[in-house]
Amino acid sequence: MGTVLLLGGRSEIGLAVVRRLAGREATRVVLAARGGVEPVPEIPGAAVESVDFDADDLAAHRPLVEGTGEIDVAVVAFGILGDQARAEADPAHAVQVVHTDYVAHVQVLTELANHMRARGRGTIVVYSSVAGARVRRANYVYGSAKAGLDGFASGLADALHGTGVRLVLVRPGFVIGRMTEGMSPAPFSSTPDQVADATVAALRGGRDEVWVPRVLQPLFAVARHLPRALWRRLPR
Repeated sequence: MGTVLLLGGRSEIGLAVVRRLAGREATRVVLAARGGVEPVPEIPGAAVESVDFDADDLAAHRPLVEGTGEIDVAVVAFGILGDQARAEADPAHAVQVVHTDYVAHVQVLTELANHMRARGRGTIVVYSSVAGARVRRANYVYGSAKAGLDGFASGLADALHGTGVRLVLVRPGFVIGRMTEGMSPAPFSSTPDQVADATVAALRGGRDEVWVPRVLQPLFAVARHLPRALWRRLPR
């Protein structure tokens, strides 16, 4: 048992994951979020700390990682959905989505990988999305960032093979929660608890890639080959 670092300390999925790890994989949980997490939630089985973490402040990533000490599991669960219509008209907003959902992830994942590799052990959990499996017209800014993240995380997982450090890549579909509040659920939607259950099962079962729900994996294997004229008409 050891330390679990949650980057995105208010994330519904992330908090559900650390609650499941507490007492077994974790006796210490560090919640990292912009401005810290107040009030600090109780997580039975673990001592909980809150630290300030601005994902867009790239220079702050290394001090945070190093200041946390030995990290046994890092759950990277921050991100923004953004507004697709606004991003199409406002380049600054489009860049903000890509910066948070891709660039900031590249920075912090590299810092975490280096930190854990120096110890020779540790696990990183990364949340991609089916939105990046094949980017759709309806959310192509967010989807393109997730596509980049998925590729980076997949390559990093291969680079870490044999180092004692493991990367688990999770690809949820539409998740019903705060980020998607007010949106109509897409087919094969899931809840934060369902994503957390799948994440922890992968961690404990030795799986390094997981789709939530699992039916999305064969569906997207087919969807990748749909004609573009048909694909661009899909609503979400």
